[in-house]
Amino acid sequence: MIIKRIKDIVRSLGPGFIMASVVLGPGSITVASRIGSVYSYSFLWVILISAIFMASYTSMSARFGVMNDNSMLQTIAVKYGRWFAIVLGISAFLSSLSFQFGNNLGVGIGMQGITGIDERVWPLIFTPLGIILLFWAKNLYKILEKLMMVLVMVIIIAFIINLTLTNPQIVPLARGFVPHAVEGDQYSIVSALMGTTFCLAVAMYYSYLAKNKGWTKGNLKSSLRDTYAGIFMLALVSCVIIITSAASLNPLGITVNSAADMAMQLESLFGVYAKIIFSLGLCAAAFSSLMVNSVVGGGLLADGLGMGRSMNEKKPRFFILAILLAGMLIAVFMRGNIIYSLILAQAASILSVPLIAFGMVLVMNSKEIMGVHRNNIWQNIIAFAGLLSISLMVYYMYRTLILHLGAV
Repeated sequence: MIIKRIKDIVRSLGPGFIMASVVLGPGSITVASRIGSVYSYSFLWVILISAIFMASYTSMSARFGVMNDNSMLQTIAVKYGRWFAIVLGISAFLSSLSFQFGNNLGVGIGMQGITGIDERVWPLIFTPLGIILLFWAKNLYKILEKLMMVLVMVIIIAFIINLTLTNPQIVPLARGFVPHAVEGDQYSIVSALMGTTFCLAVAMYYSYLAKNKGWTKGNLKSSLRDTYAGIFMLALVSCVIIITSAASLNPLGITVNSAADMAMQLESLFGVYAKIIFSLGLCAAAFSSLMVNSVVGGGLLADGLGMGRSMNEKKPRFFILAILLAGMLIAVFMRGNIIYSLILAQAASILSVPLIAFGMVLVMNSKEIMGVHRNNIWQNIIAFAGLLSISLMVYYMYRTLILHLGAV
């Protein structure tokens, strides 16, 4: 009975793994690695709070997905205006496009760490592979679900193995989960770390994944269970990377500036196998994010424009293809000249984050749309706290971008 129960739970999972795979990209790994190397365990509490906010918005999205026939952006278009849906769709597309460059770099760095072959070669291999999987699959959702389950488990196992090579201090580690006052430049650190877990475009897209899974009202409990499992995996990986970096690099005064730095430093401390294992996890994270990130950005743009919402429709796949090819070309041919373009694209897209949160809160508080399943008071308290936090994150990210551009 227990084994059967476990099998039933595993079969009911799916969208949560897909959601985790897009958030667990090389950018998240780099941020977590750097913060652990510089600040040790001090900011583990940010991951915990971010996971709570992410759980709030993703569970809202899950409830919407199983309770409504229309998609989230179509509902927003009908009730609040097509312009609002288009703005959110365009912003999600720009955000995915800017992140896709980093995903391609992550694939290259990871495979170079495993094989020694130049990192620029690998985007030319993995992007076409992703296109084949996305465009020739008869049921794209099922392909993504199975593939992301495997890749996310590879990510988790790889980073936990690396953690076992370190010797984290239990008391400082536990204290790291206790919130403390933040001062000065630390607001930017909190903002960056929060962004590794609290991703609103992905939270919104969960409702689309639930619909592609075929879930309806009777699957509400399954969808919420899947939501929390996916967010737990997100938080677990980020915490493991911070702890590994804090335990192995921080005592030596080594500062990580990229995921490649983390891989090289682990090799210098623990040998070539640590580097290979880390590179395998990084490659899995980058490739999974490369695929699903394009699906999120392309799918939300198509739906915002009223051109379809399903992964299997032609118009959404056109926008997905555009993100995949642009990310590959930038990573391979234009790397030295695109930093300002990426900054501007990120600045344009990050503005949508509070808008997405606001749109979701509006929908989830509408009695006409959600009926008895609209937000209760506690759900709204957490949702508005998340909205306030994400708005502050946007402010500090913009301030950092402006200061960076002014210094160049």
